[in-house]
Amino acid sequence: MTTPLRNLKWAVMRGLLGTVGRASRGIRIGYRYGFDSGTMLDYVYVNRAHGVLGFGRLVDRVYLDAVGWRAIRSRRELLQDVLREQIGRRAGREVTVLDVAAGPGRYLQDIAAEYGPRRVRVLCRDLAEAGLRQGERLARTRGITNISYETGDALDPKAPDAGAPDVIVVSGLYELLLDDDAIRASIERLRGLLAPGGTLVFTTQTRHPQLDFIANVLPNRDGQLWVMKCRDVGETEGWARAAGFGEVASRREEVGLFTVTVCGAG
Repeated sequence: MTTPLRNLKWAVMRGLLGTVGRASRGIRIGYRYGFDSGTMLDYVYVNRAHGVLGFGRLVDRVYLDAVGWRAIRSRRELLQDVLREQIGRRAGREVTVLDVAAGPGRYLQDIAAEYGPRRVRVLCRDLAEAGLRQGERLARTRGITNISYETGDALDPKAPDAGAPDVIVVSGLYELLLDDDAIRASIERLRGLLAPGGTLVFTTQTRHPQLDFIANVLPNRDGQLWVMKCRDVGETEGWARAAGFGEVASRREEVGLFTVTVCGAG
């Protein structure tokens, strides 16, 4: 229920975060690119506090230690484990991985570097050009040649020029979509893009203790307040089965806010 006192509380929080909070580099990134952006996610992955003098670094450390960001880092580790398993299942040949909403794709660069160009090729797509260019610069700096970046709409995916991918990843996107039908349609479209025997990997946010704060204080990449939707993983697994996936199983990251679902095309 909306009350004047509640509205005042959120207005004060927005004011503090937008002024004093900007001493933190992470919060400045959030205001520039959106707290839900790939650029923000990349900063959270690095997990090194920066800010104006000691105060800014302290605020940044508190920010980076928020439960949601800890869960996102835990989700990344689980995603990397899942990708290693999928690559291991396809021994003796090159494995193509497509992330349809990758941002800079730092965690995918780790996988690409770990296996090298004879085993893994990664394609990162996103609509946010800033994240794509950031990923390209990082890949050049790290000397990683088996990862590429291109503009693409995750909800209207096109088949890659290099051929059907073995693994498609959707990480952190479905949590941002409020329309269940959009997610069901996405899973169906991605099923059609996979190579024979391919695998879809997607994440689901099942709970978040700070949803109210986020929805009333933090702007997203479009400059609107960032509203997320939590779902039961059984529901999203059911959508995958309805799309034609024969083997569907989920694992929860250690903090307990997200699951990673692995869907085999058979």
